[in-house]
Amino acid sequence: MFDDHAIRTAAREVVSEIIGRSIGDNQPLISSGLIDSLSVLKLIGKLEVKLQIEIPTDGLQPDDFDDIELIVDTLRRVAKSAAV
Repeated sequence: MFDDHAIRTAAREVVSEIIGRSIGDNQPLISSGLIDSLSVLKLIGKLEVKLQIEIPTDGLQPDDFDDIELIVDTLRRVAKSAAV
């Protein structure tokens, strides 16, 4: 799979594209209203394309994508469960 740096970089790029500006890694996205639940689906789709992976949405919640660090943790967790 990808290392945390690759995931973090991709997440920053995709989030910046969606909201139209850069953000800090711990800046809330959903809870602050920067993105909504529909934008989370767009975020997942763009991450799948950028990282060339499939992100199964079963068991994932919008809160799993509330900031860059949570996105990294979520994708790491998804990758581990897919590898098992």
